[in-house]
Amino acid sequence: MWDEAFPSFLIGLREGLEAGLIVSILVATLVRFGHKARLPQVWTGVAAAVALSLSFGAVLTFTAANLSGHAQEAFGGVLSLIAVGFVTAMVFWMRRSARTLSAEIKEKVQASLAMGAGALVLTSFLAVAREGLETSLFLWTNVRTAGESTGPLIGAAVGLVLSTGLCWGLYRRALKMNLTRFFTITGAGLIVVAAGVLGYGLRDLQESGLVGGGSTYAFDLSGHLDASSWYATLVQGTLNLTVTMTVLQVVGYVAYLCVVMTLFIEGVRGGQPAPAKAAEVKAAGADAEKAAAPARSGRPRWVLPAALVAVPAVVAGTVIAVSDGKQDSSSTVAVSEDECGSGFKAPLPGQQVFQMHNTGDKVSEVYLVNPGTGAVYGEIEGLAPGTTRALTATIGSGDYAWRCVPTGGKAVTSSAVHVAGGVEVKAVKPVAEDDLKAPLDAYKDYVNKGLATLVTETAKLQADVHAGDLAAAKADWLTAHLQYASLGAAYGTFADLDGKINGRPDGLADKAKDKDFTGFLRLEYGLWHGQSVDELTPVADQLTGDVTKLQQDFPGQQFDPGDLPLRAHEILENTLQFELTGDTDQGSGTNLATTQANLAGTQELLTVLKPLLDERDPQVLVRADAGMKRVGDLVAAAHKAEGWTPLDQLPADTRRQLNGATGQLLEDLSPIPALLEIRKAA
Repeated sequence: MWDEAFPSFLIGLREGLEAGLIVSILVATLVRFGHKARLPQVWTGVAAAVALSLSFGAVLTFTAANLSGHAQEAFGGVLSLIAVGFVTAMVFWMRRSARTLSAEIKEKVQASLAMGAGALVLTSFLAVAREGLETSLFLWTNVRTAGESTGPLIGAAVGLVLSTGLCWGLYRRALKMNLTRFFTITGAGLIVVAAGVLGYGLRDLQESGLVGGGSTYAFDLSGHLDASSWYATLVQGTLNLTVTMTVLQVVGYVAYLCVVMTLFIEGVRGGQPAPAKAAEVKAAGADAEKAAAPARSGRPRWVLPAALVAVPAVVAGTVIAVSDGKQDSSSTVAVSEDECGSGFKAPLPGQQVFQMHNTGDKVSEVYLVNPGTGAVYGEIEGLAPGTTRALTATIGSGDYAWRCVPTGGKAVTSSAVHVAGGVEVKAVKPVAEDDLKAPLDAYKDYVNKGLATLVTETAKLQADVHAGDLAAAKADWLTAHLQYASLGAAYGTFADLDGKINGRPDGLADKAKDKDFTGFLRLEYGLWHGQSVDELTPVADQLTGDVTKLQQDFPGQQFDPGDLPLRAHEILENTLQFELTGDTDQGSGTNLATTQANLAGTQELLTVLKPLLDERDPQVLVRADAGMKRVGDLVAAAHKAEGWTPLDQLPADTRRQLNGATGQLLEDLSPIPALLEIRKAA
């Protein structure tokens, strides 16, 4: 844990000190010029920046948690590269700006004082928000890299607390510190850390399939070095160097480190220190900011970057030599199409890391299971021949075995081992494709019946338009549209027809007036914007034709059983994104009615999935049912005798409660796809 805390400690210390210095200068300037009454404006901006940074971290976490496995790898890889870019820019910016930071901030404060309170709030907000967003992004990346949050969060917290103390000491002139040298040293350290994050991000992109070369390894020391040993864990936690790395990872790591470190050191050597004015030093509490640029040593510019690359390699080689290449046999497990779990011995209770090495010729799925029930404690998908990947699992009391499922082959299960003395560990009962057949058939029957009703209701709507009775058309439009919205879980199989029947005008050249805008929302726009019968008739005719075609095509369309559990989350995710933002409203103000229909569709899904969920985690449905009722009650309260309350007319507090309750319901539903994922271990 502590090795994984160091990179976060470094980023927390440095970013915290940067932000703290800026705040100190803001406060010192106001105090010096007799504007203490304006200090709350500074703290308002700071508080807003902190809130934005925390929200940014929460958004990253929530977004990643609700993506598929490959999408998570792609998302993490892209954000890792962005984090590297931000940190690199920050390191160079602070190297250039450390000596003049006080004067620049003072100028901004004086300008803000002349412009009013809002300008001062904005100045402090912008000054701190950049550091906060960088910290959130890099910390999220570190947590993802480490695979756990405790170490990185503790490291960041310690760094931020220490930076706060240093800033207070500098402000009170109780501490002297050469900030130029501090930012030079920490900058070099962060460049090394960023090189590791770059390598990890590239590996994520390879595993997501966006970048090739995922099976082309520069080295694989898994046969000589125990990846779970303290020294390998220390190197991985601090430098992100692992026992197995691809060619792309190594090239990216070395190229970044050599180029960026060289430019950084040359910039430090070439910088000419400028002594700070005495008045500036006093006002900011930064009298220790005396420039002390390192003197030229006469060394070639490539020496330090080369050393930073070579030293970890030398250390790793030394460790391998000293350890005689021996590896803890209990943590290395062989996988092949003929034998599974060779070398597996009874592990100790607690969290364990197993190095799964594919010695066969086929890609294999690997599961750690309870051999009696088939429940899964851990898994690896797509373990390629000749490669090694880590599987982390928590071991409790009970029986354990490995189950390997090679591509195109039969499952092979190892002999079982018994573990005593540990706590009971929760496992996931695997789901086979056949397990989802009955729920899928039940849901398809629900959709077929719903489409039959929809055809009737759409035909009635069409007749209203043809008869010129637009008042009746408005009422029948809502009935038909809500019927369609209640079938939301089937969107994945409606294919192109969904866009024709219920597509939004977003992205169309002429928006709502575009000729390609069709379906329910196009008809809504025309009905509530006073369009004539002649204008609405072809829209109603096309809608009826598309709905009829959907009813005819649906029974023959393919529905992936694995998609069914995803719909339990996706329907309301779309509701929160489109309905509860008003994005789909074309004039009727019935977004909340559509939300209620989406809830009905979600409830139907939970009903057909209930038997499978009850076998695996009954509390998921308990929480989901409570959340469904909470959201349903809030929505139903907006249905008055005279009709539905438009979204923009809801009281602000009610709208916040509705959004919050829907967000919480999404959290409650999010475990369902993982619980009901089709696994070959079943």
